[in-house]
Amino acid sequence: MSDRGNSRLKLVGAVVAVGALAAVGTGIVGRRQDEHKLATWTAEQAVPAVATIKPSPIKSGGVLTLPAALQALNSAPIYARTQGYVQRWLVDIGDNVKAGQTLALLDAPEIDQQLAAAKADLQTALANQNLADSTAKRWSGMLAKDAVSKQETDEKLGDLAAKTAVTNAAKAQVLRLEALAGFKLLVAPFDGVVTSRSVQIGALVNAGNAAAQPLFTVADVSRIRAYVRVPQQSSAGLKEGMAVKMSLPEYPGRAFTAKLTRTAQAIDPASGTLLVELQIANDDRALKPGAYAQADFPLQGESKTVTLPPSALLFGEHGMQVAVLGADGKAELRPVTLGHDQGKVIEVTAGLGADETVIDNPPESLRTGDAVRLANTTEKVADAAK
Repeated sequence: MSDRGNSRLKLVGAVVAVGALAAVGTGIVGRRQDEHKLATWTAEQAVPAVATIKPSPIKSGGVLTLPAALQALNSAPIYARTQGYVQRWLVDIGDNVKAGQTLALLDAPEIDQQLAAAKADLQTALANQNLADSTAKRWSGMLAKDAVSKQETDEKLGDLAAKTAVTNAAKAQVLRLEALAGFKLLVAPFDGVVTSRSVQIGALVNAGNAAAQPLFTVADVSRIRAYVRVPQQSSAGLKEGMAVKMSLPEYPGRAFTAKLTRTAQAIDPASGTLLVELQIANDDRALKPGAYAQADFPLQGESKTVTLPPSALLFGEHGMQVAVLGADGKAELRPVTLGHDQGKVIEVTAGLGADETVIDNPPESLRTGDAVRLANTTEKVADAAK
């Protein structure tokens, strides 16, 4: 083969070798790029994607809505104070009654018999006392004439004193039994309405049976008490005499004006609340004891309380916490103090500002210093308390 042919073969071989090396290099570079992309994607997936939410501040001059339990101004269960059988009942549930009005009559034959015997004993005691009195007077007269000894006269005077004591005891027994006989009439303790009746004709009732149902319940509903537990952080602005609006589900659109009459003057350590009593005039009997209502307390001054949805809360080893997203993209678990639960949102009274960003539905594995990435492009805002 000539020298020119050999040179051509060498040139072709060199070109092929260079092409092969280029293909191998391109493949290596491509694999490295793929590996880099995979590593980047894996690292991104290792950082949890989170949604964020902005706390909503409670505006100054707003309203704090709390549940209220309605009670009658006065309510009295009526029990029997003597043993007997129910002879008649004269009122039923819903009836209006006056103080001293008879509600039911009891038949107590044992009391009647004991009273008759006590009156007979009293007559006997009075007869004995009168005899002892006349005897003592006669002997005292004879003593003045030295017809009898002083000792004998003292004995007659002592007998009179003993007979007088027996008479007084007999009188007390009669009065006691007359009082028991008077309890055969069950009467209303004050003006009001009968809210319950469990008495039945012919039923045996016993005095002092605390386990038994009351025979009647009478309630004074001319005014209604409403008891509300106000969170400690909202209690400073409460003043006696302040007006509070109340609403009931059975009267949509109607507002009742109550007056704050008193507070417990102490925070309940179990619930962190102050017990407050409101009173409302109930001339039309629209309000009923035992009903549920909502009380709207006006908020005074600047409030630092914010609200969050329950989904933004974490219960950790140090109590209730929220995950705050820092400017560096890392999470911070921060303890907070909770206030009133409004249902859709919960008040946060300490530990969180309105200008901070909170992670919604934070994963339980999240720790302070963990990096996170945003999954949402727009932040939600918690509904503020109205």
